[in-house]
Amino acid sequence: MKASMLVQVLLETYKLNEPIPQAEMLKAVSKKYTKHFPEILRRASECMELVFGLELKEVDPSRHSYALISKLALPSEGSPSDESGLPTSGLLMILLGMIFRKGNHATEEEIWEFLNAVGLYAGRRHSIFGEPRRIISEEFVQQKYLTYRQVPNSDPPRYEFLWGPRALAETSKMKVLEFVAKVAGTVPSAFPDLYEEALEDEEERAGVRAAARAAAVAEGSALPGPRPRSSSHI
Repeated sequence: MKASMLVQVLLETYKLNEPIPQAEMLKAVSKKYTKHFPEILRRASECMELVFGLELKEVDPSRHSYALISKLALPSEGSPSDESGLPTSGLLMILLGMIFRKGNHATEEEIWEFLNAVGLYAGRRHSIFGEPRRIISEEFVQQKYLTYRQVPNSDPPRYEFLWGPRALAETSKMKVLEFVAKVAGTVPSAFPDLYEEALEDEEERAGVRAAARAAAVAEGSALPGPRPRSSSHI
């Protein structure tokens, strides 16, 4: 409960783009909880990182002031945010990780089972995000971070989510796995099958970039150069 109160205070501070002193955070949860404040701060920090992709960092040790820093691979410009302007990239990264773990596609039922587990329900307005279905359909899908399609040959029709073209372009399996591993308190290699697939994906991406550079160089060298100027004799 106190961690949730602190999350609200941190979100307001983030929107103002201002650092927050530890004393102000303690005041927000009541000074009588001073003894438990480190645990309250830890839980609030985990929530900020998991859901919003924001890391709470001490920026002024002399004043014990903190700031929220984006730690995600997705670029801030045009990256997903909720109706209040708060970043939802952390939630997106978790969903991308879930899709990755499910063999690169997760059914609609699996997605909502996960969202329900973290307190997000279709049709029920969330105090921070608003209506969760809108986040999925109007932000993640419409902005092409997720692809929503019918499961092939399903009768009656069932639907699934995959990585969308923007997710494929702006992040990678390795970056998502690193994020998921951090949330789980471990390292990417702790998921050997996923780690191997992520390494292969990195190699493929490196090969594509190398081929693109080679093509660009070849195209540049094939362009006709300036014609030599003819000399005139008087």
